Amino acid sequence: MNKDDLKTFLNQKVDQYNNPRFITTDPIQVPHQFSKKEDIEIAAFLSATIAWGNRKSIIKNAKRMMDFMGNSPYDFVLNHSETDLEQLQPFVHRTFNGLDFQTFIKGLQHIYTNHEGLEHVFKTYAQVDSLQFAIHKFKQTFFQIEHQPRTQKHISDPLKKSAAKRLNMFLRWMVRNDNSGVDFGLWKSLSPSQLSCPLDVHSGNVARKLGLLKRKQNDAKALQELDNSLRKLDPKDPVKYDFALFGLGVFEGF
Repeated sequence: MNKDDLKTFLNQKVDQYNNPRFITTDPIQVPHQFSKKEDIEIAAFLSATIAWGNRKSIIKNAKRMMDFMGNSPYDFVLNHSETDLEQLQPFVHRTFNGLDFQTFIKGLQHIYTNHEGLEHVFKTYAQVDSLQFAIHKFKQTFFQIEHQPRTQKHISDPLKKSAAKRLNMFLRWMVRNDNSGVDFGLWKSLSPSQLSCPLDVHSGNVARKLGLLKRKQNDAKALQELDNSLRKLDPKDPVKYDFALFGLGVFEGF
């Protein structure tokens, strides 16, 4: 299909999937439990961090994370005791374990106490047309605390060739305001035009079938190629097409 037909087709799929029904099957439902900005941010960041594998398992374990924090994530991050941290030890989601969870709480406390919060870090290092360098700097800032090297693998780095799918998904949730009740649009200091599509197996395979992506690996170079293709379709809100690509791949087996 030509560019106009492709855009029409994908816009129809965005309309189909970018609506509140999407929430019931997606990890974004976890931050939707909260109303305070910082609670939403932290719940979203932690949910996105463990968003790989079986979706039901992701949602179940993200809710467990909230339970461990008394369903008050911001208060827990700021005011936890060592005893509170020790109680996180039993948590596990695939390779993300209790020690990683403890480290992430300390990293978040560092971000909110010393760097004015998650939004401020990304805003500080954002580039005009990209947040990939900001992700790199966020990882450096997050791990300024004492930590074991193994925990670093749970935050991807685009400058080390990663597509950083989970952080790009988190940023989509925070920055994009879709007026349909799915993405939050909380971070007004950043623009949807700066976002990158969360590239995974599903969205990558669909993008290749539609001619939006040629590179075979789902890495940083592929992400740049896909971003370029999606920005030609909608320069102001390119990652709205994540709903179309993901929906076609997961729900329609496209």
